[in-house]
Amino acid sequence: MHILVAPNAFKNALDAYRAAAAIAKGLLRSRLKCTIKCFPVADGGDGTAYLLGQQMQAGFFSVPVLDPLGRNIQAGIGIAQNGTTALIELADASGLRLLSPSRYNPLRCTTYGTGQLIQAALEANVSTIILGVGGSATVDGGTGILRALGFRFLDEEGADLKYPGDFKMLASYSDAFMDPRILEKKIIILSDVSNPLLGVNGAATVFGPQKGASETDIQILEEGLGRWASLILKNTGKDISTMPYGGAAGGVAAGLHGLLNAQLTNGIEFFLDATQFDEEVKHANLVITGEGSLDLQTLEGKGPFGVAQRARKYSVPVIGMAGKVDNEALPELKKTFDSIMCINDKNASEEEMIANTAVRLEMAGYELGNRIA
Repeated sequence: MHILVAPNAFKNALDAYRAAAAIAKGLLRSRLKCTIKCFPVADGGDGTAYLLGQQMQAGFFSVPVLDPLGRNIQAGIGIAQNGTTALIELADASGLRLLSPSRYNPLRCTTYGTGQLIQAALEANVSTIILGVGGSATVDGGTGILRALGFRFLDEEGADLKYPGDFKMLASYSDAFMDPRILEKKIIILSDVSNPLLGVNGAATVFGPQKGASETDIQILEEGLGRWASLILKNTGKDISTMPYGGAAGGVAAGLHGLLNAQLTNGIEFFLDATQFDEEVKHANLVITGEGSLDLQTLEGKGPFGVAQRARKYSVPVIGMAGKVDNEALPELKKTFDSIMCINDKNASEEEMIANTAVRLEMAGYELGNRIA
């Protein structure tokens, strides 16, 4: 039996590489006679650019940038496909993981550092920029990135606006000092969420609280993003307010689509195509995937859903493993996965689940191997 082990990252616990390794270790300890191919996947969430880079043999180098609060740090950029493609991880420069919880502040945090990484890609003379936007600390509509590329955002008096908390006063923007090279590049944004920019399912309302936003902050951010969307509609004719994926990374996707014509796409589908995943599935007798939680959101285009769809395309059984499984979503999940395994004890605390993820995945692999041996 040949098994393809293709998990997504287990958020806050284990990256996709280590998750795959743990499952494989358990399988190899079991009575099952099998060969295993580990193929960790990413869907636009935190870590996507690095996983793509590994599969595409990219070379990575560091660039001095500003973090979400304007502090000096180093962040990575990958160059692949004979120097034609840049791979950028927004979270590396503008991610929530760069801040302690006490410093979360979506009214002040910006994506300027990610713009500096894009500027480095321009200096490298690539033709395509692939941007993974998961794990951001920001709700700035991409204005920080655009400022790093020379755009300016102004109030009615012509004063420069830099922070999302001030964008309720946004009256205009200027591209007079924009780096013109950016308009020559193909920009592809990979997202694992399909939320729009505005409204009850939008960037501020849904993702703002994860980044430290209070109810008052959410109202301020929503107003600023609304002004931003109105300006783009007025100047370009593009309505970015309700487009799918527009709310990704606090509106980065919508803002870059509006002014730079960035292409917004489902991260897992792009990843699986770019890495020739289907060629591996064709030769498998069983596929194992998973992530931290299997729920209704999984079925909206998360990594395990994409993997399962490819497995079903070739009539290969697929098993989903997760730290938590939403029982209300089980009927729908069972339409996608042939079997679902919750790796944790129902009585375990969140902290215990996270701390023991590797051990639990290994145990799940071991138990599965013995079951089908």
